[in-house]
Amino acid sequence: MTPVMTLPVDPPSFPVRRILSIDGGGIMGVQPAAFLAALEEDLKHPIGAYFDLISGTSTGGILAIGLAMGHSAKELLDLYTDRGPYIFGQSGNPTLGRLADLWRSVRHIAVPKHNSNLLRAELAPVLKDKKIGEAKARLLVPAWDADHRSVYIFKTAHHQRLKTDYKRLAIDAAMATAAAPTYFRRHRTADDIGLLDGGVWANNPIALAVVESITLLGWPPESLRILSLGCVNEIYTLGEAPGRGGLIRDISRLFMDGQSRGALGMAKLITGHEHERQAIFRCCPDVPKNLFSLDDTRKIQQLRGLGNASARKERPRLEPVFFSTIADAFEPIYRLKEAGE
Repeated sequence: MTPVMTLPVDPPSFPVRRILSIDGGGIMGVQPAAFLAALEEDLKHPIGAYFDLISGTSTGGILAIGLAMGHSAKELLDLYTDRGPYIFGQSGNPTLGRLADLWRSVRHIAVPKHNSNLLRAELAPVLKDKKIGEAKARLLVPAWDADHRSVYIFKTAHHQRLKTDYKRLAIDAAMATAAAPTYFRRHRTADDIGLLDGGVWANNPIALAVVESITLLGWPPESLRILSLGCVNEIYTLGEAPGRGGLIRDISRLFMDGQSRGALGMAKLITGHEHERQAIFRCCPDVPKNLFSLDDTRKIQQLRGLGNASARKERPRLEPVFFSTIADAFEPIYRLKEAGE
């Protein structure tokens, strides 16, 4: 009997889907903003046009919304560098600024440290009265519903089930995802939903973006390429039995690190990263412990330089994966004009 010859079967070919995921980190968002702006200098289009899905939490959520709306990374970087000191009340005379900082630190014991109205006033000229349905890319921005103690995720209408968020104001999503507990008060949206910072549960939104891509969007895991941007990665260690000055001081850092590394681990498992393909490109520069903080705007230029230097280092490996062509045009399931908005 003549043996049957089996021809090799080529693996299925899927269009590559590019995802941008940006962590939270307050004013340290200057670093990823500068990173993206530096990469954008060599591109023909705003950098958001090169991604099929953009996700971001807190300061990363503000960047994600701005990029999805079509703003350039340079515009958003200028917002951070020019208006950041006003948002955190650190503009003007340095001596008076330090005294104001001291007063805010004392008040921080009982009330939010910063005035959220200042943040809204600076975001308003950028986002205006735009709605999420005007986004040019799929968007995913986590927040936390404090009344129901549950997750709340702003999404574009990229699936038939997503019938409401596209009608919501983009500035509501930005204010909600950035409403860091103890730093800003809870944000009440236009429809009176009380929301807090998405960093409560998803400061690194990479796992959220990967799950959304595979489930609601139906993209195969092997098609995904994710550019994951952190603000900074602080290098620190804890003693065997840290006392009040150790563990208490570092508890927030521990929670954020645990969440971020857990999210990265899940994303790696789901995408087959390292073992089957290189799917995740994580860029988050190492810095000494306590060099930067969430609301210290006096080191904006240093953060900007850090982002520029990181972009210079990472550009050769990122350009062929993410920036050879722009993404396919996003076609939402529901449109504002069809809904009579």
